[in-house]
Amino acid sequence: MTRLIVGPLLRHVGPDTAAVWVETDQPCDVQVLDATAHTFTVHGHHYALVQVENLAPGSDTTYEVALDGDTVWPERGTPPSRIRVPGPDDTHRITFGSCRVAPGREEVHGPDALGAYARRLAAGHEWPDLLLMVGDQVYADETGPEMQEFIKERRDVDEPPGLEIADYEEYTKLYQLAWTDDSMVRWLLSTVPTLMVFDDHDVRDDWNTSETWLRDIRANPWWHGRIVGGLGSYWVYQHLGNMSAAERAKDPLYHAVLDAEGDAGALVDEFAERADEQADGTRWSYAHDYGRTRLIVVDSRCGRVLRDGTRAMLDDDELAWVQEQCRGDVDHLIVATSLPFLLPATIHHMESFDEALAGGAWGKRLARLGEKIRQGADLEHWAAFEASFSALSDTLLEVACREDGPESIALLSGDVHYSYLARVADTPTPISQVVCSPMRNHLPWKYRMIQRAAYGRITDGPARALARLAGVPKTAMRWRLSHGPWFHNAVATLHVDGSTASVRWEAVDPDTKLYEIDHASLSKIPHL
Repeated sequence: MTRLIVGPLLRHVGPDTAAVWVETDQPCDVQVLDATAHTFTVHGHHYALVQVENLAPGSDTTYEVALDGDTVWPERGTPPSRIRVPGPDDTHRITFGSCRVAPGREEVHGPDALGAYARRLAAGHEWPDLLLMVGDQVYADETGPEMQEFIKERRDVDEPPGLEIADYEEYTKLYQLAWTDDSMVRWLLSTVPTLMVFDDHDVRDDWNTSETWLRDIRANPWWHGRIVGGLGSYWVYQHLGNMSAAERAKDPLYHAVLDAEGDAGALVDEFAERADEQADGTRWSYAHDYGRTRLIVVDSRCGRVLRDGTRAMLDDDELAWVQEQCRGDVDHLIVATSLPFLLPATIHHMESFDEALAGGAWGKRLARLGEKIRQGADLEHWAAFEASFSALSDTLLEVACREDGPESIALLSGDVHYSYLARVADTPTPISQVVCSPMRNHLPWKYRMIQRAAYGRITDGPARALARLAGVPKTAMRWRLSHGPWFHNAVATLHVDGSTASVRWEAVDPDTKLYEIDHASLSKIPHL
């Protein structure tokens, strides 16, 4: 009997369609409701993305998964899986978070907020329309005990990359462990539409920090297998489900993989190589509308331009695409990017200063020092790509100042292993940076103290002055942190209801129960 290895994952749900993704142990026909898809094969692993169509708006349908006619899901003891299609109203809930490290060291990383959320949802709590995972779904460079045992059985861990992920095969095991380690999380992923975007640990810490970092990492013989396996598996496990049915219908790689005779691993590898070598030719970002709410998910990792002294978070075409999406006629604009767009002001100015220093603002000798600081202190957020930050902030301010602008603009992010809310000043439409991180990966105490120190306004002035001395232009956007920081394992939920928007953060306690940390309106003009 054919077995289900990973999944089912309910991915993008449109006005009348839903995509269900699975991995199986052998080729087979996968049936969900009245839709059937045959598996495709990549490096000996078998996958299917079943497109369910003609769903009614507002419908709530229980489904099963059958492989070659044998029902294999739901498993005994788990609730039924459902496909809920958004209705015609303007009420939407998006639950989000980031940074869910592998299980096995709860005494270090703390309890799992996603598992706690799944259990509460199964008990009948309010249902989200979407689960958005904004980075570090898997940790290729910080493997857990079970993953390490798998690696040791395959190769000599005394040779690089040691206990880190080496190739596509190891990535498949990493995803399996991440998405099946908890039966209730597995059920959650089967019954709440889930969208994703990668961050650095999905590949490696500080991935694409700078041109120097990229040159140095590519000099390692093991890196090619890592990056090809990482991007190829990301396309299969994460990106395919981010696309709508219409977008997948236009995707040349998806068609090539489905039409391949036998194993399509070589096709996926070729794509992954091009995506790494020519970042400005591949778009991982995507956008979906939910009624009058637009969600734009921006890749802030793989699409960076780092060559010949040029630094950009997005290439010109992708930046123009993001700007066009931001200017749409919507009531609520949500821009999700794994890296916070608005950091605490002190950190923002220090990162922009270091970018100028590493770029030679104060000479070659200090440029080398700036690069060492950049890599050592992880100074590689939007602030460290000043031109890209300014271009996008100008667009957001333009949209916020339009007479027909949206009711709210929310920037959703993770990465930093703490949560907060930052408000932008002096805009007719409120702009808010909402950060929720981590789901399971506590920040050590020494780093918490550093972050708390950066929140004090006494450090903002000197950091800003240092950036100005290095030639960094003044930012057009002004903001201030109004809530947080909180250093809990947590999830957050953005709630849109007509013309209003709000957010609620919830942390998980040692008994794996969720409790509210704070909540805030995102559609009222803040007084800063």
